[in-house]
Amino acid sequence: MKKNVLDILKERGFVKQTVFEDDLYKLLGTESVIFYVGFDPTADSLHVGHMLALIGMSHLQKAGHRPIVLFGGGTGLIGDPSGRTDMRPMADKDAVKHNVECFKRQLSAFFSFEGENAAIILNNASWLTNLNYIDFLREVGAHFSVNKMLTADCFKSRMEKGLSFMEFNYMLMQAYDFLVLYRDYGCKLECGGDDQWSNILAGADLIRRKVGVAAYAMTFPLLTTSDGTKMGKTKNGAVWLDDNKTSPYEFFQYFRNIPDADTANCLRFLTYLPIEEIKVLTAHLDERMNYAKERLAYEVTKIVHGENAASRALAESKGAFETGSVMPEMTISKGVTKIIDVLIALNLVKSRGEAKRLIEGGGIYINESRIDSIEMEIGSELLETGFVLHKGKKVRYKVLVL
Repeated sequence: MKKNVLDILKERGFVKQTVFEDDLYKLLGTESVIFYVGFDPTADSLHVGHMLALIGMSHLQKAGHRPIVLFGGGTGLIGDPSGRTDMRPMADKDAVKHNVECFKRQLSAFFSFEGENAAIILNNASWLTNLNYIDFLREVGAHFSVNKMLTADCFKSRMEKGLSFMEFNYMLMQAYDFLVLYRDYGCKLECGGDDQWSNILAGADLIRRKVGVAAYAMTFPLLTTSDGTKMGKTKNGAVWLDDNKTSPYEFFQYFRNIPDADTANCLRFLTYLPIEEIKVLTAHLDERMNYAKERLAYEVTKIVHGENAASRALAESKGAFETGSVMPEMTISKGVTKIIDVLIALNLVKSRGEAKRLIEGGGIYINESRIDSIEMEIGSELLETGFVLHKGKKVRYKVLVL
């Protein structure tokens, strides 16, 4: 008997909150359900924090359900107040459009765009940017209680510093998205991170009020470390899915070096390995956990960057930290000799200020020598033979001079 996908998601820890769960369980077990998750394009790449939702959607599609990936080309111009203590900067329309196109290229790693339940990509700018505000208030706003909205978690953190009227509209716009997707595509389920619970619930409720049919909400937990902080953040910023922003090797190393306590959750959330295999891999909190983390890093890198990139990153990691025989290589030109310029030329930092902080904090070594000064010049012998550049404890590169 085929396993209900809700059981699969629960077993792996994906289900945080639902409404009308018994009815949703029956629905997912008896028909192909069209569902959606929205992503606001606030950057030009998805990052590790998005992966939990993407893998959750992938499980649903593998079980025969059809995903809609909704990009917030319209809502992204307003900014979601959820989890914020201040208002987001106003987004540039051209930048949002560019970011949406960048996102699209990364989705083939998670979804199939062929077959009966092929994934659909949509942009809510197509229906939000041309809305008549009076009509919108009459059709949607009339069904929302301001008193109830002000009790929603997504607004609470904004109340002290002041919630703008623009942000206050965000919940209505996201709810309207769900209504449009129901009317145009028969979408019955919205999923998303648990910080979106109020917004998702508002959409399901709007459909029931406007159309008189059942609509469902389900949230996933946020991807956090064991101490409660969001995963996918480093001292140098987010861990991106775009290999131009975070190389496959650095991506691999991030997961290879996560704390032991986070390994089992990451294997459940971010890979497709069977639960029983994950239990075996993480059964012992000793040196055997290193293999579990290596397996995690390989599997996640394979999903995002492909098998060849994952195998190469694995070999480079072993070479850099175990055998010393294989190491990722980078090149600089002969004229680059000052260490701060080397870091910038290799794209290991985003600015001279970041390079300075990294060096002064003791985060840069050449071969086995710590670099203490931003004025340090690399000697002619090292420029001729090449050298190993250490960035923190987790990243090593063989640097060659051309």
